[in-house]
Parts: sequence; structure tokens; C-alpha cells
Amino acid sequence: MRVALICQDKPGALQTRIDNRAAHLDYIASTGIVDLAGPFLNAEGQMTGSLVVLNVDSMAQAQAWADGDPYAKAGLFDSVRLQEWKRVVG
Repeated sequence: MRVALICQDKPGALQTRIDNRAAHLDYIASTGIVDLAGPFLNAEGQMTGSLVVLNVDSMAQAQAWADGDPYAKAGLFDSVRLQEWKRVVG
């Protein structure tokens, strides 16, 4: 199953994102369950959140991945949502 992880950063937390970006990208690469990922951007082009599509066996596995993300551990996110997602195109 695919699960979309939709996260919005806390206001003013860009430096937290920058400081933890390498660890976040390493985590994505090492876990092997990320289909696609990228940041949300504001009007100025600054990163303000994340969209990660996970290919997992269960919502529990998706939640465990989200909890283990270095961004989450650093307290970056103001909100986090997990939603089952169906690929139709792409």
C-alpha cells in the first residue's frame, strides 16, 4: 500500500530543516520504502513542509517511518498527516 506523509513545518523553523536535511535524506535512502519525496515551498521558494509517499505493508509501518524521520525527531513539524494514497498516473 502507498501512504502519503504530509507535513507542515513550524513557523520560523527553516534552520531546523536545514540542520537536519542531510540526516533526513540519508534516512530516506537507507530505509528503501520511499517512492517519492520533496519539500513544499512558500512564495519565496523556501522549504515549508514535506510530502513523502511511502510504499509500506501497513499504516503502522508508515507511522513508524514517520516517527523515525530525523525531521520529526528534531521537532520540525507543526502538523503531520498520514493518508493512504492510490497511484493512478506516473
